Amino acid sequence: MPAEEFAERFDGFSIGSNDLTQLTLGVDRDSDLLAPLFDESNPAVIRSVEHLITAAHAAGRHVGLCGQRPSNDPAFTRFLVRAGIDSISVTPDSFTAVKQQVAAAEQLGARRVRHLFAS
Repeated sequence: MPAEEFAERFDGFSIGSNDLTQLTLGVDRDSDLLAPLFDESNPAVIRSVEHLITAAHAAGRHVGLCGQRPSNDPAFTRFLVRAGIDSISVTPDSFTAVKQQVAAAEQLGARRVRHLFAS
């Protein structure tokens, strides 16, 4: 079902970046054989995130993302801010660093992130 149809039924979206990556790439990150192929920076995963944010916002819905990648990858955090993500959930030990990345991206004119959570 396309994001636009989900937006008619739900008031927001929560992206699990690990789950989205597994689904998009058809790769089980816990498999000894397939784990090396797990790549959250794959262009198909990035396009999926961008598309969901765009479609959700067009329908007036908010989008959050949780997963390890924003905690570990400052470039991905900046991408999320530029793409217009509404909230990001990160690990407690990375909260301060991610908050600084979000602030830096916002200063460059990106849309403000409404919420940053440590979970």
